[in-house]
Amino acid sequence: MQSQATTVEQYLAELPMDRRATVETVRKVILKNIDRKQVEEGMLYGMIGYFIPYSVYPPGYHCPPKQPLPYICLASQKNYLSLYMMGLYEGTRVAQEFRDAWKTAGKKLDMGKSCIRFRKADDLALDVIADAIRKTPVASYIAQYESVLNEPKEVRAERRQAAVRKQATKKKAAAAKKRSAR
Repeated sequence: MQSQATTVEQYLAELPMDRRATVETVRKVILKNIDRKQVEEGMLYGMIGYFIPYSVYPPGYHCPPKQPLPYICLASQKNYLSLYMMGLYEGTRVAQEFRDAWKTAGKKLDMGKSCIRFRKADDLALDVIADAIRKTPVASYIAQYESVLNEPKEVRAERRQAAVRKQATKKKAAAAKKRSAR
């Protein structure tokens, strides 16, 4: 559900009390760990966004360039809450460290390419999130972002296909595990 709120405060005020408390808990972790000299908080794509302003990264986001470069987003969706951590795309060192640390924390990770889905703050390993934010400084994130943009189209297409194959393999393994548990 994309909000029409124009400010973070308005967005938070629209949320039911339980979701607001959870979003505020995660928001505090983000704000405590981002570099506020290089990352700003505001509304992006109908959710709370933490973005790299034009003063730091003039080109902006490649689609569309009229938007600053997204770094982290936090949203209340219809059936869950989402934390989008763009620096955690599969294949990066920080992403693997993040997954390993999450597993060590003993929490169940419901994650897409960069989206962590959750229902309450207790579902999250907040210390692991904080650590991942600190391990993804703006300069590193921009370098990672630009390296992907500068890859030949064939390499990007192969990366997407590999991710699709990996996801299909995971789904098949989960289905087999479910069948064998019956």
